Amino acid sequence: MRVLVVGGGGREHALGWKLLRDDPRTELIAAPGNPGLAELGRCVSIAASDVAALAALARAEEVALTIVGPEAPLEAGLVDHFREAGLPVFGPSKAAARIETSKRFAKELMLDAGVPTARAWTFSDAAAARAHARAVGAPVVIKASGLAAGKGVVVATTLAEAEDAIAAMLERNAFGEAGRSVLVEECMQGEEISVFALTDGTHVLPMLPAQDHKRVGEGDTGPNTGGMGAYAPVSIATPALVGDLVERVFTPTLHALRNAGSPFTGLLYAGLMLTADGPKVVEFNCRFGDPETQAILPLMAAPLLEPMRAIAVGDSIAGAAPFAWRAGAAVTTVVVAGGYPGSVRSGDAITLPAPEADVLVFHAGTKRDASGALVTSGGRVLAVTALGKTIAEAQRKSVAYAERVRFAGRHFRRDIGWRDLERLQRTERGARAS
Repeated sequence: MRVLVVGGGGREHALGWKLLRDDPRTELIAAPGNPGLAELGRCVSIAASDVAALAALARAEEVALTIVGPEAPLEAGLVDHFREAGLPVFGPSKAAARIETSKRFAKELMLDAGVPTARAWTFSDAAAARAHARAVGAPVVIKASGLAAGKGVVVATTLAEAEDAIAAMLERNAFGEAGRSVLVEECMQGEEISVFALTDGTHVLPMLPAQDHKRVGEGDTGPNTGGMGAYAPVSIATPALVGDLVERVFTPTLHALRNAGSPFTGLLYAGLMLTADGPKVVEFNCRFGDPETQAILPLMAAPLLEPMRAIAVGDSIAGAAPFAWRAGAAVTTVVVAGGYPGSVRSGDAITLPAPEADVLVFHAGTKRDASGALVTSGGRVLAVTALGKTIAEAQRKSVAYAERVRFAGRHFRRDIGWRDLERLQRTERGARAS
């Protein structure tokens, strides 16, 4: 089967790796791809946002399945264009993708459908937003309504931080069109998890929950990023919890999208806060998350290609067997360029350690220079995923490999998975005390 993967980051590299793992006969094409994907298949220099050129490529290459990685092409209507051309594609329509691309749309849909989430208010006037933030009180969450590469969310612990975030979005235009309106949202307290589910629009196949680490600094300090690492499984995300989420979050959301005339097919990602009042939705994404994908897929024992192909051609996944998962744990450490999540430079030479068993290196912000050398080309440069019998073992392996990655200014967190490790330590202390 010939498969086209749209995108060029760590998520797309992980998807390509998994597809070839499922069936080594898969002929992989990536657009635009990256040096890691180039080792798995053929990269074509077409931007992920160039919908017409991608459709022409899929038609010329007689691609059996196109998988869209990033959110921007979905917002641009890539899936609509492909479907009109009769090209099988995995992902939601432009209208359905609003579950991510418009936080206002998502919030109103959730509240109307009775999906548990925090209350929020939308503003396009900075003075009104500041006044409401003061009325809500700190801590308070300020969100750019549109797509902001995972950086348009500020959890303000003081009103001064909230007011600065509002000014950045509405007055200083920090996120461009994505920040033309903002949500002032109640701050939920608890622990976050990410749950992915493949869906044909009605039925869902949930995947193994993971936990992302958004803050740039260890101990979850500093500004939000696109993601500094992830791990799976998460001990508090039990099968019973996942079943509850399917019933209370995924099913009513999909029903509401169908009723809105925007049935959702593809991968629906729920970012959830496990509060004292139960799980609540922080946000939805309309595609595989990054870096959670790099932690989840290496643990997947079941094939991914078959259900994705079924959904892409419009088949039902009702009655499909639940996904099977290998024992153990995965920890993904993202190695970023100096200055990230602010401005970073490109072109620094990268030196990678020799390959190791149970360690996977997914390329994100990398490219080949004119001489063919591997160099940096973005903020999040590499995702180092290690597998182990436990979270602790996987973390040790991931950090040890990341330590040996070399490029100027490189930075990474050494504490991915720290919450589960603390839970384990508390359990062990309790057992010794008893």
